[in-house]
Amino acid sequence: MLVKRAEQAMLRAKSAALKLVGLTPAQYVALHELDCQPGITAATLARACLVTPQAMMILLKSMEQQGLISRSLHPRHANVLELHMSEVGREALHSARQRVEPIEERVFGAFSPKEIAAFRDFLSRFIEAFEKE
Repeated sequence: MLVKRAEQAMLRAKSAALKLVGLTPAQYVALHELDCQPGITAATLARACLVTPQAMMILLKSMEQQGLISRSLHPRHANVLELHMSEVGREALHSARQRVEPIEERVFGAFSPKEIAAFRDFLSRFIEAFEKE
C-alpha cells in the first residue's frame, strides 16, 4: 500500500505541473520516449510507455490533434508509420521538463545516494518477487 501511495503522490505532483503546460502524464512520457527514440512505431512506443497498443492509439490521436507529433511512412516499409515529435511537441516537452525535474529533484534530494541505491535495490527485489510466480 505504501508503494501505491508514493506513486500516487508523485503522479499528483507531476500531473499538476504538467497541466500548466497542457500535457497529461501519459503525453509527457510519450514525448520523452519520442525524444529518445525518434521515428519509432506506435507499437514500440506503447511497450516503452507500458500501455496497450489500443491505449497508445487513443493517446497518439489526441497528441496529433494537438500538433505535438506527426506520423510519416517508413522509408522502406510502406505499411509502417513512424512517429516524430513536432516543434510544438519539443517546446511542450522542454516546458514540461522545467516543471517536472524540480519535483523529481526534490524527491530524490530527500535521500542520500546510498539510500537511493538501497531503495532501487529494494524495488528491484520487490519486482523480482512478483516475476517468480
